[in-house]
Amino acid sequence: MLPCQRALFDMPRDVCFLNAASWSPLPRAVQEAGRGAVARKGQPWMLPADFATAQHERARKAAAALIGADPGDVALIPSVGYGVSTAGKVLPIERGSRVIVLENDHTSPVLEWVGRAETGGFTIETVRQPTDGDWTSAVLEAIGRRDAAPLALASISSVHWSDGGALDVARIGATLKHQGAAFLIDATHDVGVRRIDVKALDPDFLIFPTYKWVLGPYGRAFMYVAKRRQAGTPLEQTAAARKAVSAEDTVYFRDLAYREDARRYDMGERDHFISMEMAAIGMEMMAGWGNEAIVERLSMLTGKLAEGLGNLDIRLPETKLRAPHILSLGFPKGMPEDLPKRLAAENVHAAPRLGRLRISPHVYNDEEDIERFVDVFRKVAG
Repeated sequence: MLPCQRALFDMPRDVCFLNAASWSPLPRAVQEAGRGAVARKGQPWMLPADFATAQHERARKAAAALIGADPGDVALIPSVGYGVSTAGKVLPIERGSRVIVLENDHTSPVLEWVGRAETGGFTIETVRQPTDGDWTSAVLEAIGRRDAAPLALASISSVHWSDGGALDVARIGATLKHQGAAFLIDATHDVGVRRIDVKALDPDFLIFPTYKWVLGPYGRAFMYVAKRRQAGTPLEQTAAARKAVSAEDTVYFRDLAYREDARRYDMGERDHFISMEMAAIGMEMMAGWGNEAIVERLSMLTGKLAEGLGNLDIRLPETKLRAPHILSLGFPKGMPEDLPKRLAAENVHAAPRLGRLRISPHVYNDEEDIERFVDVFRKVAG
């Protein structure tokens, strides 16, 4: 089993941080890269001519490695919302069709389509949060409805942020493909932990940021684009999206044709000297540990959490229906008032999410953290 990696983080022993699903702490190596990058930006005349390109491609390669993609199929973007807006510009949603989203999903994979539905003449079908926690069955039932409009797209998260429900995107993707519908996956709470192979899964788009599970900074995200979607118009019009628009060339607008891979969708101002390398290092660390080892460790931690809390008046999702790295506690009588604040006062950190308490350990957590959480929870929750 992967040992605890706490020594790689600036995390005092008395801090019990179980909130990676909100934002992860940066490893020391990522922090050092950020500090070094700030210094480089302070003396830009010292930068090699190929510095920016090398940074772009290192980060692109690191992101691609986490999802089994070719680097050329990955775009550099600032956020999941940016990626979904790009997909909204590329994907044709026919009038009279429908788009499936999840109830209480992140705003990013939902609001783009809600905002387009009226003028686009299509409808939004919201899959209700299932009482049994089985998101996959609920989505498959919605896809298979015979009394509904033709299905154009499912735009969903692969792990639901509030209850930790893990969707079987392989089954969902195969069913969508059978119906000729497109598939956009917000993999914010998945990439780096559960294994993802986009070549086998074959979604149209898969998007994830770095500031949560892959130990990176804010403002960096990555978008896988299937080759069949790489001929669209980018969200921004940039020099980097074109084949030959360069200030270093003797002719500035030499070739305005778009690039022929996902790089055409790269964001403007992608030369983020400070954060691009930070993002690459975090992703490279995750890849080095490997999905299997990470899942084994985090499953052990959430399993011990469930065991330690099992005889309390709370609802725990079935292991087979939740992500291995998230345990969301339900409260039949409602969450006790100020419970997260009372936990934080004891230096124990978890997140309130839609009436649940979401607990999300990462590789820096160990069994001592779990025992500490259970003891403090019992004390402050009454």
